[in-house]
Order: sequence, then C-alpha cells, then structure tokens
Amino acid sequence: MLDYPIKFFPILKEKIWGGEKLKTILNKETNRDDLGESWEISGVEGAISVVSNGELKGFSLKDLLKEYKEEIVGKKIYKEFDADFPLLIKFIDANTELSVQLHPNDELAQQRHNSFGKTEMWYIMQADEGAKINIGFKESVSKEDYITRLEEGKIVELLNFEEVKKGDSFFINTGKVHAIGAGVLLAEIQQTSDVTYRIYDWDRTDDEGNSRELHTALAIDAIDFEKKDDFKLNYEKTKNKSSEVASCQYFTTNYLAVDGEITKDYSNLDSFVIYMCVNGNGEVSVNGNSEKIAQGETLLIPASNKEVKLSAENCELLEVYIK
Repeated sequence: MLDYPIKFFPILKEKIWGGEKLKTILNKETNRDDLGESWEISGVEGAISVVSNGELKGFSLKDLLKEYKEEIVGKKIYKEFDADFPLLIKFIDANTELSVQLHPNDELAQQRHNSFGKTEMWYIMQADEGAKINIGFKESVSKEDYITRLEEGKIVELLNFEEVKKGDSFFINTGKVHAIGAGVLLAEIQQTSDVTYRIYDWDRTDDEGNSRELHTALAIDAIDFEKKDDFKLNYEKTKNKSSEVASCQYFTTNYLAVDGEITKDYSNLDSFVIYMCVNGNGEVSVNGNSEKIAQGETLLIPASNKEVKLSAENCELLEVYIK
C-alpha cells in the first residue's frame, strides 16, 4: 500500500496579498486571482492534506499516520510526533507585500498556543525584476527604539531588505522579522505551525476598510532584536547530486537537479522524503510504481521505501527529510 510516491490535493488559500502565479506558473486549478498559498502537505488542524492518487486516494494524512505509523514517517519521528506530521510544505505567491511578521520559538508557542514554533526556509522559484524580501533588521535595535518606531509608523526604517532572484534561498529562525515582497514566488518548508505574529501590514485595509489584526504585544517577547547575517544560504548546483541547502533539527532541504536517470539510496535514512518540483518535470518511481512530477507539484515517499528512481531532463527538485 505504501510502495508508491504519494501525491496530495493542494489546499489553496486566498490572501489579500495573493496573485495569479500559482495558477499561471504552477498550474493550480482555480478561478481566483488572489491565490496566496498552496499547502502541498499539511497536518495543520482544519487543513489536513488528502491523498489524490493510487490505492490510498481519499485517505487523509492523519489517517495514514494512524494506520501506518513509522512506516510513513520513520521510527524516531513517529516516536516524537505520534500522529502529527512534523512539516508544513507550501508554495507562496506574493502579488503585493506580505505583512512584516515573525514566529515564536517552540517554548513560547507551546506555552501560549499549544503549538510547535515555526522555523522555516524559502527557495525563490521566480521573482519579478527588482523584487525584494525583508529579512531581519538593518542594525541591532533596542526594544525601546523598536516600540517608538512602531508607534510612529516608522518601523520600515529599521528593516533589512534583500533583492532576490530565482534559486536564492533563505533560512528564517524563530524571532526574526521577515516579509515576502511583491513579485516573489517561492517554496516554503517549515515546522507544522500556523502561529504568526503580525507587527506591520503596510497600512492596508480590506474591501470594507478594515485593517488586519496586529499582534504587537505578543510579538515583543518573541522578537530577536539583534542584526544577524545568518539567513542567506549558499549551496552547490551539481547535476544528479543532492546538495545541502539548509539543515537544522527540524528539517534538511537539498537541491537536486535531475538530468537523465538516477537512483537514490535512503537505506540509512529513518525519515520520509518529500520532493518539491521547482522547475521542469520528471518521473519518480518506487518499487516499479511511478508518478509524474511537474513544476509546482509535490510527492511524499514513505519512510519504508529505501530506494527511489528519478528520471527527467533538467528537472529541479527540493529534497526534504528529517535527519
């Protein structure tokens, strides 16, 4: 039952800042022009992924974990997380800027929200000319100065902005202020958490003139006020070889460009493997059972499978697992 690459129905999220790229570039089925996120694999309550292919079609991710346990995620991961899937996998299109925000760490998130914290990373799939992201502060700032600038509506003066292009990748620790800028399409890998503290929303309002809720008080104790150049990720791009982009206790993400046919040996890995296709298309086979993957699609390889065959011409994948 688990001997094939599992695909899920995407969970599409309309956002005030969303656009059309998830539809026009990643081929998500929607008539909306304000689509902001496609949740590819989610164990978040209220938004649980459902299998779209094969013998397990119609099973929810929660069903799979309850039924197959460590066969799906690996022994160590199942022991730690039980029937909770540890990662949330997304594609995001920012037609306009996202709010300036941050996420609490595990301790604070557990204490306040009975949730995991939210460490995450971004891989830029496409960016309009001149598109930028906010990540961190330009300089270290005191809590007092931060509050003053926030009250004066001048918080943007403190923020660090980075121009981005296809292939750039960034790591966002908990506590780091950040915002995806207008014109950016990206893949996001993160802990399973939907806890976000919004501190500034560019003074925008919805169609009825209402501003979105800010989380000023909650954010104060969660923000890292120090300037840290720990966010830009460097990695190699060698065809048919996994190159590490980011690795932390929560996830490892590799860049894998496939040109031809390769076999991946996961016999020493006690984890599921996720493939996110960020460019091109290809075919993924497990035990002779294959599934096509194209840009904007995601596959889950259950942990019980130790050999995967990949076939493609110039297909770029993000390979995600937990060490």
